[in-house]
Amino acid sequence: MSVELNFDEQGLIPAIVQDHYTKEVLTLAYMNAESLAISAAEGRTCFYSRSRRCLWRKGETSGNVQRIVSITADCDRDALVIEVVKAGPACHTGAESCFFEPVFVSDELKPFCYEGLYQLIRGRKTDPKEGSYTTYLFEKGMDKILKKVGEECTEVIIAGAKGDRGETVYEIADLVYHLLVLMVESGIALRDVTAELEKRHVVDHKVKQERMR
Repeated sequence: MSVELNFDEQGLIPAIVQDHYTKEVLTLAYMNAESLAISAAEGRTCFYSRSRRCLWRKGETSGNVQRIVSITADCDRDALVIEVVKAGPACHTGAESCFFEPVFVSDELKPFCYEGLYQLIRGRKTDPKEGSYTTYLFEKGMDKILKKVGEECTEVIIAGAKGDRGETVYEIADLVYHLLVLMVESGIALRDVTAELEKRHVVDHKVKQERMR
């Protein structure tokens, strides 16, 4: 390790594990020098169990391994953030994250994330809700969904051509929502799109034109 870390009196350091794609906090675990070295060497998370007093590799029995993208220390070098690509749920309960018990949610600053919206849309497909527009789209099927995506694309173009910022934002939001519906219907996860963007140089290259050459 190039950074000298400050382990506590028990030789441990807290490690916050975060999903690389969604940035969702998955769990809080602890590492000692040995488990950290193993994690870095193997490229997958290995922790120290304070209750069992032994090392444990995440996914060793469940198969829900966590491949490490990066490990970052805080300013005091006494805590870590580990970004991972996970192969399954992070929590032993089967939940995607260990943090799912709400304690307080602000009425003024309601949290929003694309993953949350994606899961809400997905829920309207797996658990249809009467009167839901999203459920209606799923019931109508792919042709209807694709038609709506096309319509919203046109609305974005019209708003952008008018130079109306507020209307353009509104129409982009509509398009994003319908694209998420299309993704759910097609079995495409947010991380699939993120992974595709990560491997491209989308800012400097015309990807589609390059593929046609």
